This record gives sequence, structure tokens and C-alpha cells, in this order.
Amino acid sequence: MSTLTDVLDAVVSHALASGYFATVNGHEPVNAPVGGGITAGVWVDSLAPVRSSGLAAGSGLLTLQVRLYSSVVQEPQDAIDPALLDAVNGLMVAYSGDFQLGGIAGVRCVDLLGQSGTALSMRAGYSEQQDGVYRVMTVTVPILIDDLWAQVA
Repeated sequence: MSTLTDVLDAVVSHALASGYFATVNGHEPVNAPVGGGITAGVWVDSLAPVRSSGLAAGSGLLTLQVRLYSSVVQEPQDAIDPALLDAVNGLMVAYSGDFQLGGIAGVRCVDLLGQSGTALSMRAGYSEQQDGVYRVMTVTVPILIDDLWAQVA
């Protein structure tokens, strides 16, 4: 049986292995990213039971967020979104190609198409941190995990 931290570590490892990021944090940064390039932060968003559970054990949906940060103060500005989008696509390719996260015990799949109601997806926006503004793209990574909780009467 996997631990939830094994799943979190696997998602951080995908980001590190992608080669797109100057830094990958295993948490939501509270300070501005250090250095140039794209920074990634990975953190837990939610955990909930899913209806596909059995009678003896409950399965869960662990939703992680992977946020990519890039300063808006760089030139050419027209290159910011394409670089972030390439990195997002690289992550989505990795999750699609390894949707069981390397065979971690209990991981049913990264819910690519939303069978649990939440699909692998990305939302773009901006974030102000300390003295800077960052273009961000946040990837929602829903992961179905079998038999997380024993159910006894």
C-alpha cells in the first residue's frame, strides 16, 4: 500500500525530471521564486473518498496542484506564455505516459479524463509575490488511489 507522500514525491519527481524548471518546490511558495527561468511548486489541494470504493476499503481522490511561475519582467514578453505552455505540455505528456506514477502500490491512475469528476487540466493567471508579478499556469493533477481507508463495522 502506498502512502500519500509517495504519490506527492512522484509528482515532484516528474517535474524535476522534465528539465523545464530551474527549481521545483514540494510546497506552495510563500516567497517570490529565486533566479531566472521557470519555477514549479507542487502541493496538496484536496483529498476525498470516491464512489468507486469497495465494501472493505475506501478509495480516494488526491488532487495536487503544480504551479509554474515565470516573471513578467523579461524580454521578449511574447515568449513567456509559449515557454510556460511547453512546460505544461511536458508535464501532461509525463502524466499521460505514466498514469500509474511508476506503479506505486494503490495508485489506480492519474485521472486524465475526469472519471472522478476532476480531469487533468491547467488554468493560467498571475500571482503577486513580494516585489514582483509572475505569470502562472496551474496544473490540476487528480490521482485515484485504491484502498486508502479500511472500512469496518
